[in-house]
Amino acid sequence: MPWIQRTITLPAMSRGFHLITRNVVESLPQMSSIQVGLLHVFIQHTSASLTINENADPDVRTDLEMAFSKIAPESFPYVHTLEGPDDMPAHIKAAMLGSSVMIPVTSGRLALGTWQGIYLCEHRDHGGSRRLVLTLQGE
Repeated sequence: MPWIQRTITLPAMSRGFHLITRNVVESLPQMSSIQVGLLHVFIQHTSASLTINENADPDVRTDLEMAFSKIAPESFPYVHTLEGPDDMPAHIKAAMLGSSVMIPVTSGRLALGTWQGIYLCEHRDHGGSRRLVLTLQGE
């Protein structure tokens, strides 16, 4: 199968950790025909990030947001403040979590663990829509 690449735009979301597994899967109907492959998901922004984590208990999302806000607080005396007090902490959080995830594809499905999901980590109060580049390869 040739490489498949698609760019999707997610609507603006509030600050926090948002499950987007369904958005990603529904954007790639070709995945169902892949027996063995890889999906690379890349976010084209520097103030939001991607991660894979617990997808069942919503308390995990709350705790992740709380912990990252403590690690990179808005009250720190940042030099880069032109875009508002939430911008530089957002860049730090995005640098820590990363801009992409790679997931195996097995028998037409993402080979995520039972309690795993793909998260968009929105680190700004008003980050706006977010673009993801999805690249799928397999046979």
